Formats: sequence, structure tokens, C-alpha cells
Amino acid sequence: MSFASLNLNASILQAVTAAGYTAATPVQAKSIPQALAGQDLMCSAPTGTGKTAAFVLPALQKLLQPAKPGRGPRVLVLTPTRELAMQVTSAVEKYSKFMPRVRTGTVLGGMPYPKQRRLLEMPLDILVATPGRLIDFIDQGKVDFSRLELLILDEADRMLDMGFIKPVEKISAATPAGRQTLLFSATLDGGIANLAKRLLRNPQLIEVAAQKQRNDNIEQRLHYVDDGSHKHRLLDHLLRDADLTQAIVFTATKHGADRLSAALNDKGHASAPLHGNMNQSQRNRTLARLRSGNVRVLVATDVAARGIDVASITHVINYDLPKVAEDYVHRIGRTGRAGATGIAISFAAPDEGHQLKQIERYTGHQIERHVVEGMEPKVKPRSGPPSGPQKRYGNGKPRPSTGGNARWAGAGRGDARPGGGKSFAGNGARPARDGGAGFGGRPRGRG
Repeated sequence: MSFASLNLNASILQAVTAAGYTAATPVQAKSIPQALAGQDLMCSAPTGTGKTAAFVLPALQKLLQPAKPGRGPRVLVLTPTRELAMQVTSAVEKYSKFMPRVRTGTVLGGMPYPKQRRLLEMPLDILVATPGRLIDFIDQGKVDFSRLELLILDEADRMLDMGFIKPVEKISAATPAGRQTLLFSATLDGGIANLAKRLLRNPQLIEVAAQKQRNDNIEQRLHYVDDGSHKHRLLDHLLRDADLTQAIVFTATKHGADRLSAALNDKGHASAPLHGNMNQSQRNRTLARLRSGNVRVLVATDVAARGIDVASITHVINYDLPKVAEDYVHRIGRTGRAGATGIAISFAAPDEGHQLKQIERYTGHQIERHVVEGMEPKVKPRSGPPSGPQKRYGNGKPRPSTGGNARWAGAGRGDARPGGGKSFAGNGARPARDGGAGFGGRPRGRG
């Protein structure tokens, strides 16, 4: 469906065309007409499908209509993370460039309070905010929602995971009862459905793509790893692939991201960390370096990486498997953006079989096993890989399944392993078995 057929204002269509878009994605084609008609929406859409434009474009169209007098925002967009808030703000600026001036403000954690307090005292059209910081200003009586017409909840499932549902409900209660509400989420199950019942009025349900059909443009690979030293060596090898333009490497913890990024720099990789302990200015500088190409490898935690949209990211590497299966989909969705192809590589330690099963059950398919010549895992599953042959990089020959005494799934902490060692927990770097230095010559600690 073309954007021209969606009854958008000419100034908005001009901006969409200038951005290089002609055909609406499925989520845009289904959501925009309903939103323009004033319907509340519950929309389930995978990452990378254009859902930001699906709510930004009708929000901008609403601003072209006469407004109530006042200074408060007419549109409020709630996002779970700072990066996602900045991405939404950037989209508003891009799609409103030919409209009469759209006054947009961003309120989020990690930035000085005085500047944001002054922002809220100015006339606003669109306010983009993270729940925690916005609640602070609501409690101080600094937010005027008297003329709010549209509330948008972006990545509602992530807000639920991060414990933001009570703040979201409090914010919603502070807005006019007659507002329109649009809820976007990767899933509409469980807690999200219950939240929608409380906040939305007779919403239209829109679902785009079943989970198992997602990410067809992303090649997914799995590597088994024995321990921290094996994991480090394998990562170093993969990052030297000439086909890798830029990569995001996901770790389980903030300190693990710092340590791994420093070790990668010692190995000659242009790397930088990104996580929640960094203030917003630091995170903005890091993302700017990533977009400019000065950072080739971004080492990030889940919270910090939410909302990163950089077209040049060719690879995502799950250095640590996510604890929640849904996060796997969001992680690998950082590559293969806007119709491009990408590669997602995951490492799995002997005792991460349960997490791996959860991920494969959630996505509806098994991840293809791979090995790198000369870096094969020493600890093998009892009867070969859980699914299919392993594949070698380089020569393309399948690796035959081989037996072994250790198990991948169910190996608990401290289970016996060849050589008398204990099982590797897989949550970041661990001391080397031989007592040697860690990746890049520095001691390693738990990530």
C-alpha cells in the first residue's frame, strides 16, 4: 500500500517521500487508517517493521487540527529507554520537517532536571518521555496534561519487563479520560492484555507477523563454548571477519560490558560500551561514534540497546544468552534493518541449555549450529548437537556429530567436566582454567 493512499496530509507525505519511503509496511498500512479514525489500538509488531512511523505519522496529522488553548503537550509518547525516546524524537523531526513548526520535547533519566523543568514550562506539541523521570515531574506538579489528545505506549512489553507498569498507569490516570491511546508491543500476551483492558477503550486489535515468521532476513548461528577463554578467542576471531561492518555484542551485565569492551580495544577492535550506568550525554556520544563509524563494535546490555537503529550494523553477537526469550528477538532485530540482511551469532555454554530451549521454543525454530575450524568445543553434547549437523566456517563442510560424556542441557554449576574443572556459567568472562590472563592480557571477572 502506498503512503499516498493513507489520507495523510501533503506536508507529511512530502517528508515521507524525502525520507525515501514510498510503500507502507504492513504495520503502517493497518495502523495508520485506524489511528486517523480516532480508534484506540492494541498493536503487536516485531522490531524493525516500521512501527515508529505507524504512530508518529497519525500523531503529526492530529497536530494539524485546531488545538485547545494551553501550554501542555497534545501528544505524549512513553518509551521504556532513553535510546528509544531519542529515536522517536528523531522520527518526529524527520516526518514533520515540512509542517508548521512542531514543538517537541524529550524528558528522560540521565539528563539534568533544570533543563527539562524549563522545557515543560514551554508550549509543547509532542512530549516523548521515559516513565520514571516523567513521574518525578508529575509528582512535582510540573506537567500540564489538560489538553492531551493522544497517549502512545511504545514497547509496552519492555515497560512491563522493566517494572514500569505502575508508573504507566499513574501517568495514564493523570491524562484526560477522553484521550486516544495507541499501544504497541512485541507481544500482547498476559500482562500486556491486562494493561490494555485498563487503559484502552474498545481498542482495535492489530497483529503483524507471527513470532515464528520473523527475522527471515537474519541468518542465525549458534556456537557452543567451553569456558570464558574459549568464548573470548571465538569472539576475537568472529570480529575479524571482513564481511563484518559493525556489530553489537550483548552482555548480561554492565560491568561485563565495560570489561569486554576494554579487552576488545586491547585486541585492536574499535569498541565502546553502552549500558545503564552511563549518563545520557555519554550514551549519546557513544551512539554518535557508532553512527559515524568510529566505533565498529558496540558492547551493550539489553536496556541500553533498546531502540538502537543503525543501518550499518551487519552482525549481532549474543556473548551472553538473554535470560528472557523475548529479548533474543529484540537483540537480533538490531541487524537486518529496513529490509537489509544480517547475521546473528549466539554463544551457549554447557549449562545454558534451558535458556537455549526457551529461545528456540519462543521463535519456533532451532538455531543452526556452527563451529570454527580449530576452535571446536571440547565439551560436546551426549549425542551430538540438539538439532542437525554443525557447520564449519571457511570450508562449508558439515561437522559430523560426535559423542561425549558431558551434557549441554541441564549441566548445573559445579558439574564434573573433562579435566576436573567446573561448568562455565556463561554470564560474562570467567578466570581462565589454566590461571592465565584474560582476553587482551587483563584479569577477568564475572560479567
